[in-house]
Amino acid sequence: MRFASKVWKLLVAVKDVMALLFLLMFFGIVYIALAARPAPGRVEDGALLLALDGTIVEEKSQADPVALLMAGGASSHEFQARDVERALRLAAADKRIKVVVLDLSRFLGGRYVHLRDIGAAIDEVRKAGKPVLTFANAYADDGAQLAAHASEAWVDPMGGAFVAGPGGNMQFYKGLFDKFKVNAHVYRVGTYKSAVEPYLRADLSPEAREDFAGVLNAQWAAYRGEIAKARPKAQLDRMTADPVAWIKASGGDMAEAAKKAGLVDRIGDKTEFEKRVTEIAGETSVARPGRDDAPDYAHTGLATWLAANPEKVEGDKIGVITIAGEIVDGDAGPGTAGGDRIAALLDDNIDQKYKALVVRIDSPGGSVMASERIRRAIVRWRDAKIPVVVSMGTMAASGGYWVSTPGQRVFAEPATITGSIGVFAVITSFEKTLADYGVTSDGVRTTGLSGQPDLFGGLTPEVDGLLQSSVESIYGKFLGVVGKARGKTPQQVDQIAQGRVWPGNEAQRIGLVDQMGTLQDALAYAAKLGGVGNGKWHADYIEDTPDSFSTLLEGLTSGSQEQAAAYDFAGMVATRQRLEMGQAINRLDALLATQGVQAMCLECAMAPDYRPDYRNAAKAPGEGSALALLARLAGWK
Repeated sequence: MRFASKVWKLLVAVKDVMALLFLLMFFGIVYIALAARPAPGRVEDGALLLALDGTIVEEKSQADPVALLMAGGASSHEFQARDVERALRLAAADKRIKVVVLDLSRFLGGRYVHLRDIGAAIDEVRKAGKPVLTFANAYADDGAQLAAHASEAWVDPMGGAFVAGPGGNMQFYKGLFDKFKVNAHVYRVGTYKSAVEPYLRADLSPEAREDFAGVLNAQWAAYRGEIAKARPKAQLDRMTADPVAWIKASGGDMAEAAKKAGLVDRIGDKTEFEKRVTEIAGETSVARPGRDDAPDYAHTGLATWLAANPEKVEGDKIGVITIAGEIVDGDAGPGTAGGDRIAALLDDNIDQKYKALVVRIDSPGGSVMASERIRRAIVRWRDAKIPVVVSMGTMAASGGYWVSTPGQRVFAEPATITGSIGVFAVITSFEKTLADYGVTSDGVRTTGLSGQPDLFGGLTPEVDGLLQSSVESIYGKFLGVVGKARGKTPQQVDQIAQGRVWPGNEAQRIGLVDQMGTLQDALAYAAKLGGVGNGKWHADYIEDTPDSFSTLLEGLTSGSQEQAAAYDFAGMVATRQRLEMGQAINRLDALLATQGVQAMCLECAMAPDYRPDYRNAAKAPGEGSALALLARLAGWK
């Protein structure tokens, strides 16, 4: 008994120590966060500093606090495109801002439409007579797109700039499935519905290749046109036609080659760059305790600048609901379009006296059930006599197009990826895989559907027939929904559907969208439909209340500007490769987890999305890796 008593006292003591350590750690985190947070509204005359150490997104995702704590190490930021754009337009009109600085040293990119709109805001700053300077060790396509609008684009002498253009390879899993004898049961409608091809083929079909080429060529033309307009001396053709000759002409010096190609203006390191900014902005007079990494020139950061310039709430409200990321069932998001979450937001705000609703879509689609749930919630606004206008971002395809159909007017941009009207379902079964290990299936059925679907014994012909019929029925409903919205018969829609994707300008020609325009154009049109007339109005984003604890942890794990390594060209490639690998693993993992009928656009995967993968951050080493997935395929786990 005495021994047991001592053990008990030891356990209690350990528990008390752990509780005390946890409390100390918690309050320490809160103190550090509050100390590091910029004073709201404190603007220093000089530069507006946009340190874009992460990705530009339509809607910031909400990180799992447990995943953030378990990740160990810095995470990258997400910046909402509209916040960056608004900050720039405010700077153009504010006398306190003498120069705008974009630090792209740790910039991981964004989608074309977002960067195009930000580029237009940079142009507005320059038209106001204020210089815009950018700096990076290495510029890739999206960084070069922003730098093209700068009055001075700087690059480190050890760095460079390189434009590769949209496109590239994707993974096909048929060979992998054949090797492990996995059956991929595919049910689809649409000659061009290529989202299932990675599970059926070892390469692109001719139809899919034609589809990809059309979209990518449109994106490339839009990109080249923007660069040519913003920076007429840029020599993209010379670089892309023969990149080896281009770099050799400068003795292998990528920085010098980038300057000769007109992609950058000046070569210099961070110290030289900051000295140049100081000449314009002046030296800082603000003490920043604990911020040895802060530049010496007078500046105001993005968070402080936005806090000092809250959005004006004047006049009537135009509601904006954002559908960003993959459309999934449930409450997922923000950053992912959970059907239940978005429908609830719409239903909860339908009686808040909005003059109109703008549906902002930046999604490749996903679950048909979730897409229909969102569509019906939008229709309820129409039924309540509230005008609905749709604004498409970089993509609004498949399920992303499904949710656009209630719009009374649909705005897109020339490089928007849309259409992809088609549906599919994929179910994997492992009867052949298990047979290799001596595992077989047998039993008694009362009907052809008994015990089905059997992922380990195989699917019966009856189940196959039911699933294919279900997919065909949903495709018919898709045609009907689109036809009713666009004033076409289902047969007419079918001729431009079949899973085919269309660039925005082509989509306008064939009647899938109404007008080329930005989000601001859509908002102005919605205000007109809502009867605002010449009165004042403002956009009111219908969104979830941010999780303050997750936001706190995300800010802490992001690290300071200098704690995260600045990317050289190889480092940028390696970082993006790692993030892309995580996304590829997630796609394969999603396939193995049986899902419902999907309306998903494969071509949309060509639009980069370098989001931090918080879902896998807290997994054990090796879990969620390619090796772990292979083990699952082989039946070892």
